[in-house]
Amino acid sequence: MSITRKIPMRTCVGCRSKKTKKELIRVLKRPDGEIQLDPTGRQNGRGAYICADPGCLAKARKNHGIERSLGCAIPDEVYDRLEEEMKQIGQ
Repeated sequence: MSITRKIPMRTCVGCRSKKTKKELIRVLKRPDGEIQLDPTGRQNGRGAYICADPGCLAKARKNHGIERSLGCAIPDEVYDRLEEEMKQIGQ
């Protein structure tokens, strides 16, 4: 008898589609307030998930999805930095 494991599903804050946790990138708000990408998905802090697509980041920026999930305002510089980090991870 084989045991089936539950696959963790998360919702992208940009396009609102449900995908497996491994397909999405975690945006992390650390306890000190810094916002960064967490490619491992294991760092401490409040997290929101987003597709690895720059279009989803643009949608999340427009509809304030990340801000709503993390519970804080996010300056434009942070969105620009997240976009650059996302490009580096995608390579």
